Amino acid sequence: MPRKPSDYDTRRWIQWCPGCGNYAILMAFRQTLAELDIPPEEIVVVTGIGCYGRMTNYVLANGFHVIHGRPIPVATGIKLANPELLVIAFSGDGDAYAIGISHLPHAARRNIGIKLFVHNNAIYGLTRGQVSPTSPEGMKTRTTPKGSIEPPLNPIALALASGATFVARAFAGDIQHMKTLMKEAIKHRGFALIDILQPCVTYNYIYTYQYLRKRVYKLEEEGHDPSNLEEAWKKAWEWGDRIPIGIFYRREDVPALEERIKATRTPPVKHDITRIDVSKLLKEHTI
Repeated sequence: MPRKPSDYDTRRWIQWCPGCGNYAILMAFRQTLAELDIPPEEIVVVTGIGCYGRMTNYVLANGFHVIHGRPIPVATGIKLANPELLVIAFSGDGDAYAIGISHLPHAARRNIGIKLFVHNNAIYGLTRGQVSPTSPEGMKTRTTPKGSIEPPLNPIALALASGATFVARAFAGDIQHMKTLMKEAIKHRGFALIDILQPCVTYNYIYTYQYLRKRVYKLEEEGHDPSNLEEAWKKAWEWGDRIPIGIFYRREDVPALEERIKATRTPPVKHDITRIDVSKLLKEHTI
C-alpha cells in the first residue's frame, strides 16, 4: 500500500506562528518521504536550536534534537555508524551559518552522505528577532536598531567553495518545487545542501512572501547546467531583483565518505556486540 504524507505525522500540536514558512517545509518533507516510500524506521531527523528545531516533534521518524549549531556533526556520526539510514539534518541560518558554521565546510569536502536542509529566514526568530548571518545590510533588528552594517553571508557560494557535490536553493512559497529539490537531494550520492528561503512573518519585514515571490526564478527554466561549476559560481552571487532557486551544482561521481570508510572497515552497526561484557563498567559507575 503506498505511503501517505499523513503516515509521517506525529499528531503533535504544531507551535509555529500562523503563516510561518516552516509549515511549507514540513509539508514538503512529509510529501517527499511518502512519494519516495521511505519507512519511518529508516529515517533519522536531526535538528538544532531554533523555531525549526521542532521538526523532530512533527515528523514520525527517529529524531535527535541537539544543542545549538551541532546538527551536522551529530548527523555525520549517525551516518557513519549506520550508512543504510537516511539522515536529514535540519538547521537554521543562525544554527548552520553562525555558531555551527565550522562544520559545514568539512561535511561538504568529505562528501558525507547526509542531507542538510537550512531554514533560512535571515533572522533569529526563536529569540525574538536579532540579526543573523544572512540578514540584509541595513536591516533593523533588536540587536541592530540603527540597521545592520554587515554584508550577509552567501551560503551557496560557501558550499560551492567548500567542495559540496549538491547545492540547491528552495523557496518555502513553492512547495512543489521544494519537494522536487528534496527528492533530488535525498537521492544524491553524498552531501547535499538545500538553502531554503523561509519567510519569518513575525520578525523579518524585508524577506516576505511577496518580496521573494516577485524575485525568485527557477534555474532549470532558464537552461542552467548544474554540472557546470563555473556557471554555478556566477549564479551563486545573483541576488536582488532576480533570485535564482533550484539546483546550482550537482556532481555524482564523487564517492561519499561512508563509502570510502566501508571499503576498509565494517560500519559499527554491523559489529557483533553479543559478547561485550559491560558488567564491570556498570559496577564501577553505579551507585
